[in-house]
Amino acid sequence: MSDNNSTIDLNGKTVLITGGTGSFGRQFSETLLKRYKLRKLIILSRDEHKQYDMQQSAVFADREELRYFLGDVRDVDRLRMAMRGVDCVVHAAALKHVPAAEYNPFECIRTNVYGAENVISAAIDVGVKKVIALSTDKAVNPINIYGASKLASDKLFVAANTLAGDSPTRFSVVRYGNVLGSRGSIVPLIRRLVEEGCENIPLTDDRMTRFWITLDQGIDFVLSSAEIMKGGEIFVPKVPSMTVVDMMEALAPGVPRQVVGIRPGEKLHELLISEDDTAAVVERDGRYVICPAQDPGVQASHEAEGAIVAPSDFHYASNTNEEWLDGDGLVKLLAQI
Repeated sequence: MSDNNSTIDLNGKTVLITGGTGSFGRQFSETLLKRYKLRKLIILSRDEHKQYDMQQSAVFADREELRYFLGDVRDVDRLRMAMRGVDCVVHAAALKHVPAAEYNPFECIRTNVYGAENVISAAIDVGVKKVIALSTDKAVNPINIYGASKLASDKLFVAANTLAGDSPTRFSVVRYGNVLGSRGSIVPLIRRLVEEGCENIPLTDDRMTRFWITLDQGIDFVLSSAEIMKGGEIFVPKVPSMTVVDMMEALAPGVPRQVVGIRPGEKLHELLISEDDTAAVVERDGRYVICPAQDPGVQASHEAEGAIVAPSDFHYASNTNEEWLDGDGLVKLLAQI
């Protein structure tokens, strides 16, 4: 991923993170506390045990700017209360497990879609300045309920800029793929199987490719996107692709692989930008920006700041990506985590 040192200035500001006790939320909170002198950092999540663990950890103990709010994005009244006086909201709360979402579709919709609507309504009502929501590659041409729910969420956050009217609140989305080493990632699974002395590693399909980004890169991308957002954009980082076969060989060299087939709701390759988005895509600062069709001024503003319009046939998929990661590169990235 290309470097971009331009990040939003949050000194003296109040930031709220939904899903703040998750993998992203904890690391994002630690990064903010290291880089900025915040007025307040509000952690909103529905798991009191994770909040307790976070409070007891050395990184977060005795930080006067931290506030812990028990709450659910399904509860708009609680969101309004939590967002009072907040300058910037990072919306990371979601139900993300694909098979669990397939089995519990109503719960997925209540959190990922209705929860997004609640975040938007609360932010507009109390006058939050910036809201940036985390999305996923699975929202592009979705084939499972999780992806469909995140597509709906993305659409809501883009449209929210129009719904906000004269409100100062602006909304944008950050979309990227797999996070190396995060909870639920395939990397910890393969490492655990190797440690347990497995006879083989399950492989869905030997043609499969994936985009990869580290958690720190994802955090930097959120902060730099928040700095340049106008409202209504979907920001997509330029990140490397890797074949799943190369990844498994790097993590479990010499261990046989057993092909088990693609799981329901799983794609052979990942797509971060489809050709249907091309008319509104620009390239700038190590990223692609999908600009909102309903507000041409957003694209014009990015072009005035040096953005380049993408080719008419452009799409961004893991199997046709120009940047690739090999085994040595993967090992080096993992060593940085």
